[in-house]
Amino acid sequence: MKQFRTEERVAKIERTVRSRQHGLKVVMENIHDPHNVSAIFRTCDAAGVPRVSLLYNNEEFPKISKVSSSSAKKWVEKEKFVSTEECYTTLRQQGFKIYASLLRPDAVDLYKIDMTQKVAFVLGNEHRGVSNEAADLADEIFYIPMFGLIQSLNVSVANAVILYEAMRQRREAGMYDKSELPDEELERIINEWCEK
Repeated sequence: MKQFRTEERVAKIERTVRSRQHGLKVVMENIHDPHNVSAIFRTCDAAGVPRVSLLYNNEEFPKISKVSSSSAKKWVEKEKFVSTEECYTTLRQQGFKIYASLLRPDAVDLYKIDMTQKVAFVLGNEHRGVSNEAADLADEIFYIPMFGLIQSLNVSVANAVILYEAMRQRREAGMYDKSELPDEELERIINEWCEK
C-alpha cells in the first residue's frame, strides 16, 4: 500500500478529524460475529462516527478483525458497557436520543428520523435481534423499510443503510463542513492521530 507523504497524511487526518460527527452514535448489543463487528467499524469510520458503544451482557466482547475493518478500529474509539441501563444513562447524559432497531407495529420508519439531532442507533445480535430490555428502554423503535419476503438485513448492512442516511441528512445540513469540537480539542486529536 502506498504511503502518504507526511504533508498529505497530516492534511487527510485534519480533514477527517474536523468532519467527525460527535452527535452520531452506533450501539452494538451482543453482536458476536467478528466480521460483522469489523464491518460496522469500517462503515462508522467512513460515515464519520468517532466512537462506538459496545453493549455486551450476553456475549463476550468480540475480536475485531484487522482485515475486514481495514484498520478502522484504529480510528474509531470504543466504549464498553455491560448493562443496558448504564449504556443508555451515559448516552442520555450526553444528550443522545436512543433508537433501537426492531420490527414491530409502533416502530418509526428510518427515513422519518431527523438525524441532524444527537442520535444513537442500537443494533442487536445477529440471531436474537435487539433485546427486549434495549427496545423497552429506548426512546423510540425504528425499522428499515423493505419490500421483499425476507424482513431483515445482515447487521453490518443495516448499519451501513442507517449511517448513509444519516450522512445524507447531515451533509445537506452542512454538518461535515464544520467541526463540533473546540479548536484545542481538535488539535489534541490531530496530534494524537499523527502519532498512530
